[in-house]
Amino acid sequence: MTPFAADLLVLFRRDLRCFIREVELFPDDAMLWCTVPGIANSAGNLALHVAGNLRHFVGTVLGGTGYVRQRDLEFTQREGSRATVVAELEAAMTETEASLRDLWPETVAATFPVPVGGHHPATGRFLLHLAVHLAFHLGQVGYLRRALTGAVTSAGGMAIADLDL
Repeated sequence: MTPFAADLLVLFRRDLRCFIREVELFPDDAMLWCTVPGIANSAGNLALHVAGNLRHFVGTVLGGTGYVRQRDLEFTQREGSRATVVAELEAAMTETEASLRDLWPETVAATFPVPVGGHHPATGRFLLHLAVHLAFHLGQVGYLRRALTGAVTSAGGMAIADLDL
């Protein structure tokens, strides 16, 4: 594994583990699919979106897993268990780990193998984007869970100590 991929993997693992804790902190399955006024996406939708995004771009495009993304469903699903959503996040972690282990320096420097929204970013830069994208949605889910439940409990995301893993 390249040093770059190893560093990315630490961030992906940390934030996916925290995302799983956020999902598990919801008091029940139904609440995972709720929103508040002005917020379009539930925590369940954001979790499915993050998992689908990583499973597609890292797992399938870079790792050849064969996962077929259903992006529309990531945003339209309105029910499901916390356990099912956690399983999707865990699958994303497993596939991301395997794909990053096999990442070559030449691949990191090259253009990402498929266009992304009509753009052709470098693979390394796009992987950084995916890590930031994950962290962005993780923060949204943390605030949404607390707004919905009134809980002040943190899932412990973004811990600097977790960078030593």
